[in-house]
Amino acid sequence: MYTFGKQERLCSKKTIDALFLSGHRLMLFPYSVHWMLCPTGTLPDGVPAQVLIATSKKKFHHAVDRNRVKRLTRECYRIHKPKLYEYLNGQGLNIALSINYIHNEIFDYHTLNNKFERLTDNLIESIAKQTVHNGQSDT
Repeated sequence: MYTFGKQERLCSKKTIDALFLSGHRLMLFPYSVHWMLCPTGTLPDGVPAQVLIATSKKKFHHAVDRNRVKRLTRECYRIHKPKLYEYLNGQGLNIALSINYIHNEIFDYHTLNNKFERLTDNLIESIAKQTVHNGQSDT
């Protein structure tokens, strides 16, 4: 459950374009998250969420810094993923996510982990509101 495999990475150009055009946005410093509900069957079996993790080249000029931020973000996602998956599987939902690091300094792992925990809670709450708004069942 605490893995982050190839099937969980968002690589489809068509899905990425749709995500940024018609998806929803959630901000929780230092992250900006775009998310979109996907039709059932569009994602691989057993994977309720596909994720794209990005960092700005404008804010981090050195690749070593961008890679560190992405590595820390992937680790935080991996740790907090079971909570998100539990909710999505319980509701029968699939989502596409883009997690963007928007700050210009690198925080330590413990700070990012705490922020990511709150981000996961806010994301679940936002998805719940959207599904209720769209008329889907929310049990």
